[in-house]
Amino acid sequence: MSKLGYCSRREAEQLILAGRVRVDSKVCRRIDQPVEPAISTVMVDGVVVGREKPTYLMLNKPRGLVTTASDELGRPTVFRCLEGSGLPRLVPVGRLDQASEGLLLFTNDTAWANAITEPASGCQKVYHVHATVRPSAEFMERLLSGVTVDGELLRVQRAEVVREGPRNCWLELALSEGRNRHLRRLLAALGVEVLQLVRIAIGPLVLGDLPKGQWRQLGLEEAQRLAPTSRA
Repeated sequence: MSKLGYCSRREAEQLILAGRVRVDSKVCRRIDQPVEPAISTVMVDGVVVGREKPTYLMLNKPRGLVTTASDELGRPTVFRCLEGSGLPRLVPVGRLDQASEGLLLFTNDTAWANAITEPASGCQKVYHVHATVRPSAEFMERLLSGVTVDGELLRVQRAEVVREGPRNCWLELALSEGRNRHLRRLLAALGVEVLQLVRIAIGPLVLGDLPKGQWRQLGLEEAQRLAPTSRA
């Protein structure tokens, strides 16, 4: 049901346990029951659940929004930017923390999302980071070789200086896999504070001049350059 874009996995489990879901006319009470959407008919409260048109879009996430559909603390979420759009139910592809901004993807194609977030995919994410450091050659090397934080080796694939001033600089850092707050934790371990963090690219897709808080749908070719889509 979540793969069909009808609801989240947790919501699907609640519907199944409540006896509101039928598979081929039979009440389904097993959350692990295998179903082939192309063959079986899934119904909720007597209404057939159909596959929605696959949708892919990019958002220029503003700072201060949480990357989730709802927040138990009542903080504003990224879905505020999609209100009134008439789009189908979408989920974020990966995350940007509340203080970070920039390129964030959304889709209802779970296979596409998984292919992008899977570390083995090698889909590189590129960030511009405003940091409180004057970058020496030794510091840049430490970014590449990595630092172990809480048992995790945190490092970047590529590190370049965009520009620098007397007390801070802008860095361009690239990752192929992103652990929780990866760059912030890495830089903190090196004694550096992050003043601003902006994701500017995912694979070949570049944020470009998309205004902050605005979104646009990706063309099929754009989406397929990132990962195979369900419409391929």
